[in-house]
Amino acid sequence: MIVIRCDVSVPEDVEAAVARTVDRFGRLDCAFNNAGVENKAAPVHEIALDEWDRILDINLRGTFVCMKHEIAQMLRQGSGVVVNTSSGAGIRGVAGGASYAASKHALIGLTKSAALDYAKANIRVNAVLPGNIETPMMDRFTGGDIQKAIDLEPVGRLGKPEEIAEAVLWMCSDLGAFVTGASISVDGGWSL
Repeated sequence: MIVIRCDVSVPEDVEAAVARTVDRFGRLDCAFNNAGVENKAAPVHEIALDEWDRILDINLRGTFVCMKHEIAQMLRQGSGVVVNTSSGAGIRGVAGGASYAASKHALIGLTKSAALDYAKANIRVNAVLPGNIETPMMDRFTGGDIQKAIDLEPVGRLGKPEEIAEAVLWMCSDLGAFVTGASISVDGGWSL
């Protein structure tokens, strides 16, 4: 195992992270693009342009830059799997969350297009769409009132990060070998 610090908004960091991974392990079999940030809740007319740019730069452009370098390596080796983190907010609207929802909707389109681009190259590209998960991001988004998020969940609880990880592992494994271009909701029914 290795730990590599990488800022997805810096293309050179991403390129170096992929190179170090390949140097250490000889190849890149799967990549989980999970870096992301939330916006401060605000209606569209109150969103500052620099805040809009920050959200899209990290959530969308950062994932694109990661995919660009990951897929180039996977093409060289003849196979691979990419899983992008979108969100339940990528398939529905979220009051006060326009920039976040826009970035997550766009990730689904990016995922589907890339899946078509590389399907014949033995590279699968999918997205996981978490719902309300027990994370520091959820604490920040709710202002510490986690019960608000729990009340939105049909199953009556928040999801656990491990539940998202298990879905990603399935998509990366041979068990998900016939799945590409999919956006799989792991959200306790929140997006229904």
